[in-house]
Amino acid sequence: MNAEQSADNAGQGKVAVVTGAGSGIGRAVAVELLRAGWSVVLAGRRAETLEGTAALAPEGASLAVRTDVSHPDDVTSLFAAVRERFGRLDLLFNNAGTFGPGGVPFEELPYDAWRHVVDTNLNGAFLCAQAAFRQMKEQDPRGGRIINNGSISAHTPRPLSAPYTATKHALTGLTKSLSLDGRAYGIAVGQIDIGNAATDMTARMRTGALQANGEIAPEPVMDVADVARTVRHMAELPLEANVQFATVLATAMPYVGRG
Repeated sequence: MNAEQSADNAGQGKVAVVTGAGSGIGRAVAVELLRAGWSVVLAGRRAETLEGTAALAPEGASLAVRTDVSHPDDVTSLFAAVRERFGRLDLLFNNAGTFGPGGVPFEELPYDAWRHVVDTNLNGAFLCAQAAFRQMKEQDPRGGRIINNGSISAHTPRPLSAPYTATKHALTGLTKSLSLDGRAYGIAVGQIDIGNAATDMTARMRTGALQANGEIAPEPVMDVADVARTVRHMAELPLEANVQFATVLATAMPYVGRG
């Protein structure tokens, strides 16, 4: 077997959970893993979009589980389904998230809107990571990998984005803590920070996004498939190696200097 064939077969027999798998980055990553031979549990709030993801890789071993990651009972049911169907877990891609309301001045931001973003982006990531951590610690062979979907906003905010930016900064802290706590159990934890991948959520970037100077300007985007391949690379490393943080962004987008 040559190196290319070995890479193509790296996912054989491995089991992943992808949250937010019904669209965007989650869908692209789930399909990439399925086509690479992974078994993938597709988690998301809408069953019909999860089935749409599964249909893009019909040859793959997938299981769709309707899940709102902000609800502890949903997360418990999700990981129970993983154990029942596959018996183990090798990867959690903690991807589910929301931008929250756009264009709302901070002083006018409703508490309910703040809480919704925190519950989804941070509390949901915590709940899923905790459930995965427990399963990876207890299974035989022990260990696994968690990849958190951060954001460019985990480093540099956009205007009028306090809830999203705060949760993504917090996710970085969660990644670091879990990376440390997982060492004893063979659990590798990393984070991918993504900038302007072309999805429905980022469609406005191509027509015009608010800049720090108050102007509206279009921004370059990149193919979401490039993100999916990066996640797959991180996922298929041996557990003795870990990409702690990876930043993947449209080359010409405003980030370094935000201009």
